[in-house]
Amino acid sequence: MSAMRKQPPFFTTTPSSSSYSLPPFNTPLTPAQLDAAFQKCLDLQNAGVTLHSKRPFAALLLAPDKTSVLFTHLSISHVQHAEAEVARLASIHYSQEYLWDCTLVSTWEPCAMCTGTIYWANIGRLIYAASEEELNKLTGAGNEENMTMSLPCREVLKRGQKAVEVLGPVKPWDDRVIRESGKWWKKHAVQKEKDVNGSREPELDSDYSAADLQSSIDWLS
Repeated sequence: MSAMRKQPPFFTTTPSSSSYSLPPFNTPLTPAQLDAAFQKCLDLQNAGVTLHSKRPFAALLLAPDKTSVLFTHLSISHVQHAEAEVARLASIHYSQEYLWDCTLVSTWEPCAMCTGTIYWANIGRLIYAASEEELNKLTGAGNEENMTMSLPCREVLKRGQKAVEVLGPVKPWDDRVIRESGKWWKKHAVQKEKDVNGSREPELDSDYSAADLQSSIDWLS
């Protein structure tokens, strides 16, 4: 009887008899690769908020080399979340075998819908900066802009038959994502309380200027 493969810490796997029952990677991302991926993802999120009036969510897909970015996406609507759109587009352009060796990186923990899409796209690794629980604290109960669920992505994947690897939340990136995202949610809450008066809304109090954001995402072109 063969010995079970020892799993890296903080990773969740689901037993299965399928060809995807073992994790796709022998080694995790290096600290440098993690930092680079999260920086790109947070830059993308901040650019989306500041330049394109999007909500504070972003995701990207890393190639098997754990460095090259294959896709990026922002949150478009309540059903077109960043993670789900990355997974959907990836499933159109790449084979399931190839995607099993890819990594989806997100500023926030994917919801149940996004996690399911990642699973069916056959993306082998998921990494997120900040947890759904922390998002719930930011959005609050009954927030129609984002009715945050209380269903961790690991719980969703436990019901599946693939050993999708999960890493998150990741410090110090969770604190950075929470801080930057919190500015948008605070501003949104204030706007909701105001009467419509046609006045110009104040700019986001971000650590990133519009020029900095445009420069920081030059790697996308």
